[in-house]
Amino acid sequence: MKFSSLSVIGLGYIGLPTAAVFASRKIKVIGVDVNQRAVDTINQGKIHIVEPDLDIAVHAAVTEGYLKATTTPEPADAFIVAVPTPFKGDNHDPDLSYIEAASKAIAPVLAKGNLVILESTSPVGATEQMAEWLATARPDLTFPQTHGEDSDIRIAHCPERVLPGHVMRELIENDRVIGGMTPKCSAYSVALYKTFVQGECVVTNARTAEMAKLTENSFRDVNIAFANELSMICDKLDINVWELIKLANRHPRVNILQPGPGVGGHCIAVDPWFIVSKTPELAKLIRTAREVNDSKPGWVIDKVKLAIADFLQANPTKTVKDVTVACYGLAFKPDIDDLRESPAMAIAQQIVKIHSGRVLLVEPNIAQLPAKLASQSLSSVEQAFIEADIHILLVDHKLFKTTKPVTGVIVDSKGIW
Repeated sequence: MKFSSLSVIGLGYIGLPTAAVFASRKIKVIGVDVNQRAVDTINQGKIHIVEPDLDIAVHAAVTEGYLKATTTPEPADAFIVAVPTPFKGDNHDPDLSYIEAASKAIAPVLAKGNLVILESTSPVGATEQMAEWLATARPDLTFPQTHGEDSDIRIAHCPERVLPGHVMRELIENDRVIGGMTPKCSAYSVALYKTFVQGECVVTNARTAEMAKLTENSFRDVNIAFANELSMICDKLDINVWELIKLANRHPRVNILQPGPGVGGHCIAVDPWFIVSKTPELAKLIRTAREVNDSKPGWVIDKVKLAIADFLQANPTKTVKDVTVACYGLAFKPDIDDLRESPAMAIAQQIVKIHSGRVLLVEPNIAQLPAKLASQSLSSVEQAFIEADIHILLVDHKLFKTTKPVTGVIVDSKGIW
């Protein structure tokens, strides 16, 4: 099973690194994205996201002719779908419209013998649904759900499991879960990923592969919820939660995670809801963990309100409008530019909305603020240290670990100041 060409649908935080790594193995890669700016940027050998070492890999792949980007799918031996799977409505129901659109986009260029892999983190059954969309669009081809091992098209699910900031290394070194709709679908997928994967490719079925990714992130979400709940309890009982966790973790079988302002990113903050959506009557602990973590930003905002009140009490000549608040960090985790599902972003937006005084936003990993905060401007850490009365630490970027404000009131959600 030799693959000379590959198409990656979706050139975001997972799709572009995946495309670049395949291209570095001398496979012709066609990247497809609806964002014309991203396509143009990549074709210039540049990147539109922040990820260490990705710029070097993309520049080399484009320069050597192994990677090109386009807005229209082209024929290839294999297709990897790496598009978003957000929520729809207020009930956290998974939105598969991006997968559906990707399926309908590649369907016209599919040919007998092609492999289609869904990498997007998805609720159980999404791979089968993708296969149905493809089959409807291409009745002249056969698919695994009707023709099993003899199908014209092979289909599998292979979830990504990489850490932002370490994607280029983890893509290569981490084990991969390969869930084919048939054993032959899995075998084709393993052959493709073994082009660069040094970890083990563990074979299962599509539904179990889908559930594996959701389970991994739900496990982490539950553990973070325990830490976040503990931080709120300790605050009530006047106990330093950071010291408490250090002491508890000295037990040889205890490893409590660190609390924070909530949980962000497109994985841990989202994936557990995909399990809840399928089995709402059974996923009680998973739902509760999500609710605890989703409530933490509101708790942080309440702490900020108390800090402002304490500051005004200590400075009776000032009014709320005279108080300058600084938010340090907007990304969902340290030292990246990814703002998706970021609790820090949610907290900053709410503070801008409710505070009548100045709000300074400090995020060293982005060049401009997103549309939701377009009325504000980015501030440097030096400016914020000098001008702010209330300092809210939301993300433990390296920059913030090496310095701290010497005046004003600190609200530290990460325990580093």
